[in-house]
Amino acid sequence: MEKSIFLISLRDFFTPKMLKYAVTPFVVSMLIMYIVFFYFAGSMLGNIHNASVHIMQSQETVTNGIEHSNTMVTTYTGSGVMTFLMSHILTAWIFSIFFYIIGGMIVLVISIIIAIIVISFLTPFILKDLQQKHYPDVQMKGEDAILSSLWHIVASFILSILMFILFIPFYFIPLLNIIMLNLPMYYLFHSVLTYDVSSNIVTPNENKQILYFSGNKIKMRTLLLYIISLIPFAILFAGVFYVIFLGHTYFIEAKQLRNKINN
Repeated sequence: MEKSIFLISLRDFFTPKMLKYAVTPFVVSMLIMYIVFFYFAGSMLGNIHNASVHIMQSQETVTNGIEHSNTMVTTYTGSGVMTFLMSHILTAWIFSIFFYIIGGMIVLVISIIIAIIVISFLTPFILKDLQQKHYPDVQMKGEDAILSSLWHIVASFILSILMFILFIPFYFIPLLNIIMLNLPMYYLFHSVLTYDVSSNIVTPNENKQILYFSGNKIKMRTLLLYIISLIPFAILFAGVFYVIFLGHTYFIEAKQLRNKINN
């Protein structure tokens, strides 16, 4: 069952229309990220250019048995600050690691959030194509609206930030910190993706029943998709595939649920 859904999703994804949808999050995300990058890079360089560092050095000398203390103050300003920092191997190493780790996390978070928002606008069109192609007998009873989707994204984002802050003590524990760092992001990913798909296909009451009977199965699938999204920039291309894959899941679950109720 899992393999068949995955293969069908791949075939649906590699169609001209779906590939066109897949390019959209990439283009929009790259455009926004470049704007953000150049803005903050310019601000950071401007701060470094205006910064100054004062280094005090003391030298003790002995002349005719008398100790003399000479104190020199060296001031680095502008680009000299970066030259001073990078001239010290340990400082340069710490600065580089800090910069790339924080920068990498920021880029990853921004790319995931932007892609999720862009994909949420494409979800109704993607699911409509799936319905017409594979499930013409399954009515899309969802009452999704753009404002409600955006509100759900904002609410999920705020909660994920609170989780991130709450888990700070665990970030200093090796191995466990990897799990705790990813939990808030997985929650955001799972919450937004399942809401976007389910709110277009089923009613809130039907979704509650589906999650009651198949919630763990859906979580395992979104966890797999989240792990794939950790590959740099994968979500920018694969986000549409996620909607297709989870869309098949919800169409099948909706069909089975309605057949049980009707029988």
